[in-house]
Amino acid sequence: MSAAAKSKVVIAYDTWTMGGGFRNRGIYVYAREILAHLRKIAAQGSAEVRPFVCRDNDAAALSASPGFVPVNSALLRHSRLWRYGGGWLSAQRQKPDVIFSPSTTTLQLASRAARVTTIHDVTPVVMPNFAPEKMLRRMRFFLSHAVRGSDQLIAISESCKRDLMRVYGVPESRITVVYSGYDKSRFNTCPADPELTAVLRQRHQLHKPYIFHHGLMQPRKNLKRLIHAFRLLLSRYRNLDLDLILAGPLGWRGEELLAAAAQNSVGKGRVILTGALPDEELAVLLKGATLVAIPSLYEGFCLPLVESIACGVPTVAAGTSCLPEISGGVLRYFDPESVEEMAASMEGTLESESVQKELAAKGLARAQKFDWRQSAEQTLQVLLDAAQAVS
Repeated sequence: MSAAAKSKVVIAYDTWTMGGGFRNRGIYVYAREILAHLRKIAAQGSAEVRPFVCRDNDAAALSASPGFVPVNSALLRHSRLWRYGGGWLSAQRQKPDVIFSPSTTTLQLASRAARVTTIHDVTPVVMPNFAPEKMLRRMRFFLSHAVRGSDQLIAISESCKRDLMRVYGVPESRITVVYSGYDKSRFNTCPADPELTAVLRQRHQLHKPYIFHHGLMQPRKNLKRLIHAFRLLLSRYRNLDLDLILAGPLGWRGEELLAAAAQNSVGKGRVILTGALPDEELAVLLKGATLVAIPSLYEGFCLPLVESIACGVPTVAAGTSCLPEISGGVLRYFDPESVEEMAASMEGTLESESVQKELAAKGLARAQKFDWRQSAEQTLQVLLDAAQAVS
């Protein structure tokens, strides 16, 4: 190691979740954005960031720069090997001062270096019925190991922090809340590209106003109830003629959602599943929505909510977990287990232009709180503090 490198805090950065299989998921976006901004910050400070890269990893596109030194590791191409020790071994070879895991997907064993892990949620513990048993056991194992084995934890919301303290008994001194950011270049109030808008409307046969939801489709997102609430809304208010768009990849138990979407008991109002979309297309469809509905039963941060309010789209959400916190209490909230209440919340917003304007304006103002550069700066401070504490 050079004398210059020794004068800096060396940070080993686990990029496993930047593999292609995680695209369109929050942990991928988080790892990518924090790393990209740390690259810019490192050039100005006393840290050297060393992300692991390989040809199958999106971090490979990042070239070396002052304070930023990508490290090639063939082990990163072997998922199981990396997660169960290969990542830890690769990190040890770098003799880092701190090892940073942007998610709980990789084991970090005993080390002289400080270990910092970002916890996105505690879903495997608080909602055990919403994942296949084999997956649930694996998720619980990695989560528990990360929580108990890390010197410091980063929670992405106060709600997540409270869950860590309540479920695992983690002392408050070991947890720092650092909010995530969002892509302001795409999710904003600028008019959508008219040509791409026309292409997407033709592709998905969008001829009516629509309610919108986006994100990985899994049971805790509560989309079956959203579909039922949408049907109830149309059956009660005959003057409404809307579609419901669900954008995102299908997760586990996707067949149940497909079956619910295919049913149409009211004779109008399609449920359109677009599949995974690139951010450019997602932003265009989001900006064209009449209303966004976020019915999740549990979230750690909910990036789709932030992206929605950042586009100035009226948004209603479940009043659970972190959703009121992240939205600043400025939206309309409903009980996510009540189809009746969910439908009433959507109807009350759709029938009132003044309510729509209020939700859009307050949501847009709230979205300005979230910024990836700020997130990376706060994350770097946690890493530096952790390295100093074990030195």
